[in-house]
Amino acid sequence: MSFSEVKTNTTEFVKDNLLVKIFPNRKTIGEKAAREVSEVIRRLLEEKDELNMIFAAAPSQSDFMQALIADNSIPWQRINAFHMDEYIGLEKKAPQGFGNFLKERLFGKVPFKSVNYINGQSPNAESECNRYSKLLEKFPADIVCLGIGENGHIAFNDPPVADFNDAKLVKVVELDLPCRQQQVNEKLFTGLNLVPTHAVTLTIPALMKADYMFCMVPAVNKAEAVYKTLNGEINEECPATILRTKEKAILYLDRESASLLK
Repeated sequence: MSFSEVKTNTTEFVKDNLLVKIFPNRKTIGEKAAREVSEVIRRLLEEKDELNMIFAAAPSQSDFMQALIADNSIPWQRINAFHMDEYIGLEKKAPQGFGNFLKERLFGKVPFKSVNYINGQSPNAESECNRYSKLLEKFPADIVCLGIGENGHIAFNDPPVADFNDAKLVKVVELDLPCRQQQVNEKLFTGLNLVPTHAVTLTIPALMKADYMFCMVPAVNKAEAVYKTLNGEINEECPATILRTKEKAILYLDRESASLLK
């Protein structure tokens, strides 16, 4: 079904290979996505000894994480956890650090088999990229849980640096202005001058290697990015368009983030 054929009252449709689900609000997104992620985890663990999961750190993911840790059926001790990006140069305990964000809301809440942090304070960021790349090669991702930025980025693959054919799994990137401004708009930083200019990020090929991708995108500030993701050409001008090429990928929206689709 092409998107243009979807009726306005449809709450579930497919765009290319991407399954899209629209729910009334962000809390429902979190609950439904967590339930479906849990089902996949338990199904995969019937065939595998352990799983490897990559998580995004953003306010858009908080309801999902809260619902996920409340699920007592998930055998966390058989899951290795990773995160997909980290600022360079923040203080080790800065609450804006993505590792710290995830530790507070997920990584420190349940007994993962292992938690693998990106070190944004490493004196050699390229060496840290190589270290984390080797971990991803050793523990190939089964499931990625992610969001979409206001500029259409996934992880910190902003349009100027996104590469669908990137040879690297992890790289250092310069953050573009819309990405940095979003961090201020979401009150993660009190001023643009406080937002780091560079970060370590998993590349788009690293994310796309996962068997399953679950993408949670609530709120009206994401409406334009969602529209471009589903209606634009599949290219790096809107990096999230690559999700439309992925089988076993689901995009979860609420009425606000889906508001331009009508």
